[in-house]
Amino acid sequence: MIKRYSMDELINIVVAREIRDYENVVIGTGIPVTACVLAKGLHAKNAIFFVESGLIGFEPLVPLIGIADVGACRGLSYSTDMFSIFTTHVYRGFVDVCFLGVGQVDKFGNINSTVIGDYNNFEKRLPGSGGATDFSSYAKRTILTLSRGQFVNKLDYLTSPGYLSGGNSRDNSGHFLKKSGPCTLISRKGIFKFDPVSKEMFLAYNHPGITVEEIRKDIPWELKVSPDLAETKPPSAEELEFTRKFNPIQSIGNRVARRLINKKRYPSLPEKGVAFLNELRSRFIS
Repeated sequence: MIKRYSMDELINIVVAREIRDYENVVIGTGIPVTACVLAKGLHAKNAIFFVESGLIGFEPLVPLIGIADVGACRGLSYSTDMFSIFTTHVYRGFVDVCFLGVGQVDKFGNINSTVIGDYNNFEKRLPGSGGATDFSSYAKRTILTLSRGQFVNKLDYLTSPGYLSGGNSRDNSGHFLKKSGPCTLISRKGIFKFDPVSKEMFLAYNHPGITVEEIRKDIPWELKVSPDLAETKPPSAEELEFTRKFNPIQSIGNRVARRLINKKRYPSLPEKGVAFLNELRSRFIS
């Protein structure tokens, strides 16, 4: 019997399945941390994680608050500095896979994580690039996650390159690692892949309970669908248990967690429960 699960849990687990054994994986905060720890715990035990701040080969015990979090020191193989991470690791092609969150994304996997609207008169300011542009340019594979972002025909701002205008345009530009680029985009409704020739995004899997018609409503272009379209494999009991033990806040969601720890609104919550959730809040909730 399959346990009930949240969409956040499914996304974490699907991302984890993309990581292969022995890969060098650059991670940030949020989904990638939980996914990487899950992958290393279950099927990619020899994967090596590092963060752009310079910590390499670590095994976090709890979710990271930032790229220089002391939690990234647990079990680390060695440390260096940010300059060396980019010049001796990223730019030389030693990164096998990276993860990027999406504010806007077009059909060729180009990403906006800078602003919504005109740059000089924007509607919403997004986190920006950080190391994302470098990672998407030189990692062998890029995995995109779209949780609250949107699919668009034209980006408001190009932050990180995908396949540019499609086809061979990325490789022909001469600016990026050859044969690199996005390989998968995981949204709250399905999993998308990229055509090996046209480099256009297509639907490969629809999540359980989500129809193709529902997914098409989010896509402003004529979405191509794989002839072998399948349903996303639900989380196993082992995957769920591991995810919930490592990051319970992410499993239940920040909004629910905040409500639970507000004792004034929920005075009947047992004292032990309040203490436990307050500890979680102090460690994980920004």
